[in-house]
Amino acid sequence: MLRLLLTCEHGGNLIPSAYAPLFQGQQEVLKTHRGYDIGALELYNTLRPVADIGFYSETSRLLVELNRSLHHAKLFSEFTQVLPPAEKERLLEKHFKPYREQVEQLIADFVSAGRRVLHVAVHTFTPVRDGEERKADIGLLYDPKRKHEQAFSRQWKVALNKADNELLVRFNYPYLGIADGFPTYLRRKFTADAYVGIELEVNQKFPQQGDPRWQEIQTLLAGTLQELVAQNSTL
Repeated sequence: MLRLLLTCEHGGNLIPSAYAPLFQGQQEVLKTHRGYDIGALELYNTLRPVADIGFYSETSRLLVELNRSLHHAKLFSEFTQVLPPAEKERLLEKHFKPYREQVEQLIADFVSAGRRVLHVAVHTFTPVRDGEERKADIGLLYDPKRKHEQAFSRQWKVALNKADNELLVRFNYPYLGIADGFPTYLRRKFTADAYVGIELEVNQKFPQQGDPRWQEIQTLLAGTLQELVAQNSTL
């Protein structure tokens, strides 16, 4: 049986009071895509009723990057990189490890019970980066070497375009599915049969505009994801 897990690593831009001095005068930066994934938590909440379980974080990625591995150069931002090693370790123990470990343990519990886990990590991306326009409405990121991830992504794209052929849905764009991220880490922990990790990336132009189109896309993603899970429920 298939179980659907949702996560949202960049749901908010909150800074715990203990670290507020590091972000003095940085409120405008925190409000941008650098501080969080604009619209991601709203989308997560729209998708959540479809899932068996979900986890989200509202702490800013500029405090610590939950979607990066411990060895990654950008685990800490320029605001927290200045902390002494002991302070960084405390930060990881309080805000990084609990989130990641609870997700990993949940997957392990499902897998040990004989379930396959479909993990959809909910993200959004900025329409323009480094002066270059991103040409996609929705990105589905996966590891091409894992057949179930490829199959789920293809099915989802077909369902989305069948419902709305104007949507530009692309695979492994604007990032590669095998780049360092939480699903990439989890693939090393669980087999391709047990764990199916897909990163959903939606263009922030939709939540930024805040028009009915954004609501339509959220509803469409929820409906097609529900169909996808139902079609594969016996796997």
